[in-house]
Amino acid sequence: MGLAAISSYQQPAETGALYLVPTPIGNLGDMTFRAVEVLKKVDLIAAEDTRNTQKLLNYFDIKTSQLSFHEHNTQERIPQLLAKLQAGKKIAQVSDAGMPSISDPGHELVVAAIAKRIPVIPLPGPNAGLTALIASGLVPQPFLFFGFLTRQKKLRQQQTAFLAQQQVTFILYESPHHLKKTLQELNNLLGEDRQIVLGRELTKKFEEFLRGTLAQALAWSQEQTVRGEFCLIIAGKPAVAVKQQAASADELETQVKELITSGNCRANEAIKQVAKQHQLKKQVVYNAFHHLKKD
Repeated sequence: MGLAAISSYQQPAETGALYLVPTPIGNLGDMTFRAVEVLKKVDLIAAEDTRNTQKLLNYFDIKTSQLSFHEHNTQERIPQLLAKLQAGKKIAQVSDAGMPSISDPGHELVVAAIAKRIPVIPLPGPNAGLTALIASGLVPQPFLFFGFLTRQKKLRQQQTAFLAQQQVTFILYESPHHLKKTLQELNNLLGEDRQIVLGRELTKKFEEFLRGTLAQALAWSQEQTVRGEFCLIIAGKPAVAVKQQAASADELETQVKELITSGNCRANEAIKQVAKQHQLKKQVVYNAFHHLKKD
């Protein structure tokens, strides 16, 4: 089966369209002319919080009606919105701030619209993660956007363990109430010397960038009254650690021999220590050592 292409000008006359409209993450001046135009011309706005979005609509003198669409009413709303779209209505979907679907509602509606061959038209606009990344001073690409860590303990441990192995800059979002806990976990797992940039209240009056190590960021959070929404830009796993993991069989053999000689320990213990240092399975070091020894 070939790729399915669909665009606004290919759609049947009776079919509507779903517009994904980013909204400012703080500064209302970041609203684009096109975003305002679309919100004025569509038949309905599906909003994460209609009270919050109404303030935006009032500011730009937009009279379009709203319908709430958030994580708690997704299953109820999607059939209603699809019916309107199939009847020819044009709907704009917005979150409270930033881009729909990125740590915000929207993804399920996009998938449902695509399944019904309804055009999905995205608008470019504000995004907290990229805004913080380009000002962080850390390596901007490649990067990994993760968003919010889960609050579920077991799954959270899996997520942080995954992030600890990433060799690229990664991006997290965090609320002021959970910042200290998250920084403590990252400090324990990634090491206190890992570089981090905290972007606070981006594009707002009290915008601030705090740059340093995880240990310094943790100390700051423990000493200060934490306020505002945070975007965390964290450096990837250092290249030195990557090089150690990729050690050759010759290097592994040499390190095992050095431990046996200078550490006065048996081969099995030396193999175990080298494996732990390189985060390798013990069998990998064992095979390398004994194969080279036989040769």
